[in-house]
Amino acid sequence: MTRRAPLRSTHAFDPRRLARERLARERGTLRRQAPVRVALLYPSPYRVAMSSLGYQTIYREIHALADFWADRAFLPDDVDAHASTGEPLFGYESGLPIGDAPIVAVSIAYENELGDLLRALRLAGIEPVAARRGPRAPFLLGGGPLTFSNPLPLGAFFDAVLLGEAEQTVGPALEIVARAKRRDDALDELARRVPGCWVPAIHGERLPPSAITDDALLPAAALITTPEAELSDMFLVEAERGCSRGCHYCVMRRSTHGGMRIVPPEVLFERIPPWARRVGLVGAAVSDHPRIVDIVQRLVSEGREVSLSSLRPDRLSDALCEALRRAGHRTLTTAVDGASQRLRDAIERKTKERHLVRAAELARTHGFERLKLYVMIGLPGETDEDIDELVRLSTELSRLVPLALGVAPFVSKRNTPLDGQPFAGIDVVQRRLERLRRGVRGRVDVRATSARWAWVEWVLAQGGIDTGLAVLDAVRAGGRFADYVRAFDALAHRHRPRRALPVVA
Repeated sequence: MTRRAPLRSTHAFDPRRLARERLARERGTLRRQAPVRVALLYPSPYRVAMSSLGYQTIYREIHALADFWADRAFLPDDVDAHASTGEPLFGYESGLPIGDAPIVAVSIAYENELGDLLRALRLAGIEPVAARRGPRAPFLLGGGPLTFSNPLPLGAFFDAVLLGEAEQTVGPALEIVARAKRRDDALDELARRVPGCWVPAIHGERLPPSAITDDALLPAAALITTPEAELSDMFLVEAERGCSRGCHYCVMRRSTHGGMRIVPPEVLFERIPPWARRVGLVGAAVSDHPRIVDIVQRLVSEGREVSLSSLRPDRLSDALCEALRRAGHRTLTTAVDGASQRLRDAIERKTKERHLVRAAELARTHGFERLKLYVMIGLPGETDEDIDELVRLSTELSRLVPLALGVAPFVSKRNTPLDGQPFAGIDVVQRRLERLRRGVRGRVDVRATSARWAWVEWVLAQGGIDTGLAVLDAVRAGGRFADYVRAFDALAHRHRPRRALPVVA
């Protein structure tokens, strides 16, 4: 394939210099080259991508193949500044435009990254709609956490998508694409031979069963650490995969891929290199690991800082909190989820008020600077009285320890018991959030994610292939919230979607 000569930047902002500086600060970068270059794109900024264990795992798997190597690319921190330089989106390892790679593999974590993917493809000069790409265009292969829920909005843009756990499917998929003489041949073979491979041109909106990685290949572990990641200089490794609980809102509940799969401590320690001073234990329910206290205590005794991706309030204990404090934690973070006990019971969240009071007491006893609780607003059946109960509980907890609430609007997801539940409404969420703020003002720090963009997430979580095309219309119009509203409204007028869209206030 003919390679375009990279343009020289004459602007103050120099994306190539930034890439070189970031590479120089990394540890563990793989620089091997092979016959087939795979541009490994993450449609969020570098600092987010390098804190993604899934992205790093696929990076490792590609490099393990004899004929392939991964050339990382990221959504620029400032898309407009990058575009103003005239530079195409390029791979960090090679400096070459990703649009010249034969294969572009993309990891997508959540629904609202679709708009950022389309921005990245525009910077790369790649036609986003698969049906309009010519024979010389890169083959777009998708995957990532979003595939556990609803990948359908990706269907217009990807040639193929690997559903579920891709450690054992990414290699066969790449080999099929690389050796195929025609794109249609690759699509046909992928659909027939690769478990969990969704080929929209063949399957339409019928999704094959997701792939599951053999337990013998666990745990996933990072390769690269960097001070510029969100989790700065932290080595990431799985302590477990999946979850044994049945929370109705969660994609990773026990019905997904056989529930919780435990990594034995001895296997976990084998994967952690001696030089790793900061270790992040990753999983949907890390604190449910039966040996979690022993694991954290050993890592602390070795002089390491330790971070856990998930703490359940009913699993907190003196021993675990003491170990976490010694491991460098200054904030004890867990989740309340429903605003009231009635709502928590309705979604099968096992947290009780006594667990949250105990969490606050443990935070105070062990010298944490504050307790942080995540909570959802807008669950089905929620009323102002539920918010008032959260105000009361938050006020009581704030008397024990400084308290912060991280609030997110509820978004129903496919492959969960709450699939298809309507969005509460932007005005409803905002009104209840304001009721919460008024009730705890001066006592509790409340930070909330946008109700507007949560609505966009909901539409995508419940949508189909045409919903993805509506996102393309919105991005081309400027990518503002109002552009999404107009695009989704036009979609609803063309045909009735799977769920009627709520009125946007």
